[in-house]
Parts: sequence; structure tokens; C-alpha cells
Amino acid sequence: MKTIEELFYDCAVVPVVVLDDPKDALPLAKALTEGGLPCAEVTFRTEAAEESIRQMSREYPDMLVGAGTVLTTEQVDRAAAAGARFIVSPGFDPEIVDYCLEKQIPVFPGCMTPSEVAQGVKRGLKVLKFFPAEQAGGLAMIKAMAAPYTTVKFMPTGGISAKNLKEYLSCDKILCCGGSWMVKKDLIREGKFDQIRDLAAEAKCLAEEARK
Repeated sequence: MKTIEELFYDCAVVPVVVLDDPKDALPLAKALTEGGLPCAEVTFRTEAAEESIRQMSREYPDMLVGAGTVLTTEQVDRAAAAGARFIVSPGFDPEIVDYCLEKQIPVFPGCMTPSEVAQGVKRGLKVLKFFPAEQAGGLAMIKAMAAPYTTVKFMPTGGISAKNLKEYLSCDKILCCGGSWMVKKDLIREGKFDQIRDLAAEAKCLAEEARK
């Protein structure tokens, strides 16, 4: 069985999803899966997140579904109980990271400084989220920061789009990229799941080109 990290590498792009209504969870899961991105980071920014994760995990068991924007250990528990297979936080919160490690839940905390990377390395983490990627220096910053931390790979999120995806994925320090351009809220709200499927397929194609 593949590890979470291997599954992330295979997906290459992790759609970062904000859902306002659980009724959109399954059509979205279908669109992403058909588009070649069977993965979703469902952010805990809305009340619909927990139930959306539950439905997606139950109906699409082969899909890699996790929880993002996790800010408390209580949210970790709720996400895990709903079926989330991984936890992502926007910053490096030692309490959340240690809690997840104690419970053996894969966790990918956000970082943007060498000091935060060092905290992850100290805890044995192999993959860290780099957020907000473009605003924090982009690929140049990742390369500079990764140099002394040879065991770590990054999941840049924030400002990633179809325009710069290939540039990021061509770097061997990047495990995968997080992005929301193929799952924008207005597309979900308007039920444009065919368009989401097509944007997911485009992202997957760009990822494959970058890694040839």
C-alpha cells in the first residue's frame, strides 16, 4: 500500500476546496476523480467541511480526502472521525503537529521560515506545506530554504495556478502543489462541475508534462 506522501506525489496537484454546502461534496468528488485528481484538501473554513469530508470519504473510498485550515486539536478529532486521511494547517502549530503525530495522523503544517522547517525536521516530518507560497518568495525561497534541510520536501500552496504549476513541479524539492484555481467557489456554487473536471484534467496534464 502506498504512503500518503506517495499518493500526493502521484496526484501532483492537491485541490484546496471550500464548500459551503455538503450537497456539493459528491458532485465535486466525481468531477475531480474523472479529471484525474482523486484528491481534495477540504478546508475547515465552513460549517459544511466535516460533513463534506464524511460523504466524500464514504462514497469515494479510493480518493485521498483530507482536512485543511485545521486550527485546533478539536478540529483534528472531528476531521479524523469524518474520514480525513491527512491534516493540513496554515502555520506551524506545535500543539496540532504533536497531537497528530501522537495519534498517528499524517500532518502537513505550514511553514515559511527555516526555523519552522527546523521544528518539522526535529519531529521527523518529511513533507511540509509552504504557505503562502508566491507571497513568501516562491520557488526561489523554497530552493534556498531546502538546501540545508536535505530530507524535506515541500507542498507549496498560495498563488499556485496553471501558469506557474509546471515551474514548481519541475523542482525535485516539490512533492506536490496545493491550489484552488480548478475548484473556485463560484464554479462550485453555480454547479459547473464539468468545468471543474476539465480544469482538473488540464492541471493533471501540466503536472505530467513537468515531470517528464
